[in-house]
Amino acid sequence: MAETEFALEGGCDCGAVRYRLLDAPMFVHCCHCRWCQRESGAAFTLNALLETACVQLLHGAPECIDTPSASGKGQKILRCPTCKVALWSHYAGGGEAMAFVRIGTLDEPARCPPGAHIYASSKLPWVSLPADVPAFDAYYDPRLYWPQASQCRWRALMKKDAG
Repeated sequence: MAETEFALEGGCDCGAVRYRLLDAPMFVHCCHCRWCQRESGAAFTLNALLETACVQLLHGAPECIDTPSASGKGQKILRCPTCKVALWSHYAGGGEAMAFVRIGTLDEPARCPPGAHIYASSKLPWVSLPADVPAFDAYYDPRLYWPQASQCRWRALMKKDAG
């Protein structure tokens, strides 16, 4: 995949793993589910969704840790093998073709604000959500909220992954 003007880099705390995003995320979720709260040790997890092929390793190699998930299908969390920081995940819906990159590991996280808050029904009571960003009690239908270009990328990815 050719590098675009979007290129944004990130990595773990110790610097053992560095990566570059080669395209803008399809979408960014701020997830308030109890599983994300527990796994991150924070009030929510902020993930950029994009094709795994758009995550270019610059150096190092993350280790893949299989973990349970609320769906029962599990997730694969890719972590630095040294400092153990979670860099991105793969969930059952998109498989290994789709990466959920942890926004906090980007060098410029402010470039990827959330487009939606999901599982807001379990958000911590002291977290205030902005009125101008959609919030959902659970998940939602991406066909209703994702930009058309992102929907096209998703369909192409799923078609390629199935073929």
